[in-house]
Amino acid sequence: MNPSDEAPAVTPTAPPSDGKLRTAVPITGCVITLNEAHNIEDCLRSLAQVCDELIVVDSGSTDATCELARAMGAVVIDQPYLGDGPQKNVGPSHASHRWVLSLDADERLTDGAVSAIRELALDSTPHDGFALRRRNFIGSRWVRHAGWYPDYCLRLYDREKLAFRDSRQHSSVQASHPCELDADLEHYSFANLGELFVKASGRFSNRAAKIMYQKGKRANAFTPFLHASNAFMRKFVFQAGFRDGVDGFSVALSASVNAYLKYAKLLEFQRDAKVREAEDFNKVW
Repeated sequence: MNPSDEAPAVTPTAPPSDGKLRTAVPITGCVITLNEAHNIEDCLRSLAQVCDELIVVDSGSTDATCELARAMGAVVIDQPYLGDGPQKNVGPSHASHRWVLSLDADERLTDGAVSAIRELALDSTPHDGFALRRRNFIGSRWVRHAGWYPDYCLRLYDREKLAFRDSRQHSSVQASHPCELDADLEHYSFANLGELFVKASGRFSNRAAKIMYQKGKRANAFTPFLHASNAFMRKFVFQAGFRDGVDGFSVALSASVNAYLKYAKLLEFQRDAKVREAEDFNKVW
């Protein structure tokens, strides 16, 4: 069953108050959220520059996310979390328009991205999806290496032809005829270096370990060390993280910590029934 089949019916947003289309072909902007009150207004304001309809799919926020989203003119759909790909497919299933622009709550369109999208001839394009480069930030610092840029993400797509993969983490849209735009997104995923390491050592690694265990993947005593070493070398040396100084080293080190812990936790699930039984494998957020 398609998870979106169970989502509640919604009424599309009204056209912008100025009565003008943002692009020649209207676009629906979609965002998934959980406690994103600190991000949602800037995200929706960014989308509203090119989108005529805004849809937020919320998985149980306890802050003001939903109220703020509605105040920005978005339709809010209440949907318990289904995993990354299935959750991101809920909004497009309710969209009024064929073309969908999907952003995460901590992402923003740059002025260049807005201009590039407005110039697209979506009614006659041979492409079924468009990718933007993503600038990843720690605080207000753009990390230009370590595999963090250019980080092409396909976010504008024809929902009648494409959808996010049915993957519970790090899902993406795979287009048959994609186009890479000469424009950027901004991604404010880490407020500071401390958050970079907290996320890597906390929910990122734990979620990955649970998903790997459910898929039947297994580790041995050497696996955590090997993956940690490879992750650091790839980020710091081969992807030139050293060119970003402390930030580049921190990105490489956090990737190493994440790799080590997710395989160490996978090994722990294999070896320790008490730890395994205490874990909720249905909750991966």
